[in-house]
Amino acid sequence: MDPDLLSGVALTGPALLGALALLALVDSTSFGTLLIPTWLLLAPGRLRPGRILIYLATVAGFYLLIGVVLLTIAATVLPQLMTLAATPAFLWAQLVVGAALLIGSFFIGGKRKRSGPGRFARWRERAVTDVGEEAGSLLPLMGLAIAAAAVEVASMLPYLVGIGLLSTSEFDAGTRFLVLVGYCIVMVLPALVLLGLRIVAARAMERPLARLGAWMEKNAAEATGWIVGIIGFLLARAAAVELQLFDWLS
Repeated sequence: MDPDLLSGVALTGPALLGALALLALVDSTSFGTLLIPTWLLLAPGRLRPGRILIYLATVAGFYLLIGVVLLTIAATVLPQLMTLAATPAFLWAQLVVGAALLIGSFFIGGKRKRSGPGRFARWRERAVTDVGEEAGSLLPLMGLAIAAAAVEVASMLPYLVGIGLLSTSEFDAGTRFLVLVGYCIVMVLPALVLLGLRIVAARAMERPLARLGAWMEKNAAEATGWIVGIIGFLLARAAAVELQLFDWLS
């Protein structure tokens, strides 16, 4: 993100921390930070809270790693990357990738036969309850967390804005890292609250969580297709504009 774009809205001290907290709360409502944890909480049988905590810790850790990388890039090689991103070769590659994502999104989801618990429901039951004590059951759970966060990397606009604000702040490197850790904790806080409610008020939470889980079971693949398609369209459109492919229309 170009620091010049943020020069007019530079924030310091409590104002910066407040803005970052609001951005983190927006990030907390994403598919990977809220919807998937809610779906995992719906697993039948005795819930194992440690499994949910591992999922959320993996998501937060992945975001933290991405944030550290972006802060490092912003402090070192951002001008060179901006120059590379403006080259015709890069823009044509972006156009092709965007078009591929847009086309591929039409093949995500679709109708499927339903005969008893689905594959994902069975996997969820093994991952977060006492059913199925496979030694490696944590690896698929952590893999899901990384995959969910990775899919959202291209659309993590609040996080990118937060990184931009943090990179232009007066904080030193150590303080920026601590603030980034706090951002990631706030980002998974709503899911942690739901986990706490699920533990202490399981009956009261069962019906609303079940409604949300039923919706996700039915529409998760289609929603993913929409997200992929929108990201692909935005990437392709931005590249086409930079390549001036629409000039003939004017």
